[in-house]
Amino acid sequence: MTDAEDRKPKSDEARSVFRPPSGPVVDGDMSTTSEFAIPDGLALHRTTGAEPETTSEFTVPEGLDVAQAPSVDEEGSAFTPPSTYSAKHALSAFTPPSGIPVVSLTKDVPWQDRMRTMLRMPVAERPAPETIQRGGDDSGPAVPRVLDLTLRIGELLLAGGEGAEDVEAAMFAVCRSYGLDRCEPNVTFTLLAISYQPSLVDDPVTASRTVRRRGTDYTRLAAVYQLVDDLSDDETAVSLEEAYRRLAEIRRNRHPYPGWALTGASGLLAGAASVLVGGDLLVFVAAALGAMLGDRLAWLCAGRGLPEFYQFTVAAMPPAAIGVMLTLVHIDVNASAVITGGLFALLPGRALVAGVQDGLTGFYITASARLLEVLYFFVGIVAGVLLVLYFGVQLGARLNPDAALGVSDEPVLLIGASMLLSLAFAVLLQQERSTVMWVTLNGGVAWIVYGAMHYAGEISPVASTAAAAGLVGLFGQLLSRYQFASALPYTTAAIGPLLPGSATYFGLLAIAQNEIDEGLVSLSKAVALAMAIAIGVNLGSEISRMFLRIGSAEKRRAAKRTRGF
Repeated sequence: MTDAEDRKPKSDEARSVFRPPSGPVVDGDMSTTSEFAIPDGLALHRTTGAEPETTSEFTVPEGLDVAQAPSVDEEGSAFTPPSTYSAKHALSAFTPPSGIPVVSLTKDVPWQDRMRTMLRMPVAERPAPETIQRGGDDSGPAVPRVLDLTLRIGELLLAGGEGAEDVEAAMFAVCRSYGLDRCEPNVTFTLLAISYQPSLVDDPVTASRTVRRRGTDYTRLAAVYQLVDDLSDDETAVSLEEAYRRLAEIRRNRHPYPGWALTGASGLLAGAASVLVGGDLLVFVAAALGAMLGDRLAWLCAGRGLPEFYQFTVAAMPPAAIGVMLTLVHIDVNASAVITGGLFALLPGRALVAGVQDGLTGFYITASARLLEVLYFFVGIVAGVLLVLYFGVQLGARLNPDAALGVSDEPVLLIGASMLLSLAFAVLLQQERSTVMWVTLNGGVAWIVYGAMHYAGEISPVASTAAAAGLVGLFGQLLSRYQFASALPYTTAAIGPLLPGSATYFGLLAIAQNEIDEGLVSLSKAVALAMAIAIGVNLGSEISRMFLRIGSAEKRRAAKRTRGF
């Protein structure tokens, strides 16, 4: 190699290492020394294109024909948006992964069931209400006035003893009847609140109302239900002013029964209850006298502004005092039956059923408050009776705990006493006269079932009570659906014969005689019977809602036409 060749740069030789494969080197060119060079004599088929050949191992070999899929836009992964998706022009909503549930909201069922179904749905999945103009201008009624009317209706229902879920259903029905669909009612034991949001960009409107006074008047409760029923009916045009007028009339209406009738009803209730636990005519009169005296004392305490706890304590003393007095004067009378009958008129069965119903439907705060109220009432009754029994035992009164266990052998007499008890209880609850007969028959059916299972079939009293209460709830719900009204007037008074009055008295008597263990066992039995009543009534109501369809829109419209709507 010459000096000139030594001085020649090595760039050509360096570039030959990275030179792409080519054919044999022609004469006159410099020999290729790259290890990737194609040997001489090896001829390869060259493609005519300018692109380099593919050398990947994923390349389909020549001669293998693979069917090609139709020309579509391939998606890179499961997280890649579809090719038709555009962030600027996105759809308003997508179908949820589990699908949209199918909800049956037929108009042939009562409004309570339809509103309860929608309340249990998320707000975004509720069907929008039909636009119905009810006497207002094109813009519709004012939202604050609709919310105020809704709260006033809910206040009357909650103060009358209605369950929290039924109160929310009524409030929701009133709002939807005036076109407010995005509303959320909230009911607790003493507070009502409702919030309405027109859209996602508008500010919500919230209103609340406190329930400070409670009173038992099922006639007023039925009138409120009738108002809500008319508001939820598409064919009955009730304007906002007309609804306010009818609500004011409901508030001004007097009770259907005077005070002397309520006092007499409490006496009849106590007398009938004493017959159920083995009393005779003298026991009937003594129990009725004690209950009426206790009722008058309770009215006097209420007029002085004393809380209900002291009213129950004072009302429980006269029946116990009369029973102890008859024992001290050695009159041949069943004193235990007298005291037991007096306790029946005081046991808070209505509040107990409402509290358990709220707990079973998921309103745990309201249920806890109601049950705590029942506990306070029960403690008041215990305090009044224990005070009298303690002094009676100290004075030498010999009260036999087994004296009231005897039951009459005449089933007709017991059935008549149970029906009389339900009748008196219905009057105490201020029910409409048209519902008194039905609830009286329902109470008789309850005692027949209980007597047949417990006395004839020798089944435990708790199971017998639960079965009888279940039928009470079932029949009460059927009657209320047929009338498109509340179920309380048809069920509350009918459970009167099933209340655990005798178990409560025996527990208190044992504690007064220093037999603590036996007293606690008897009181535990009373609590078990009370829970069986409440659960049975609720279960019967739920069964009727799930499987039975009573009442239709045609019957309801015909009934409204006959009433002049």
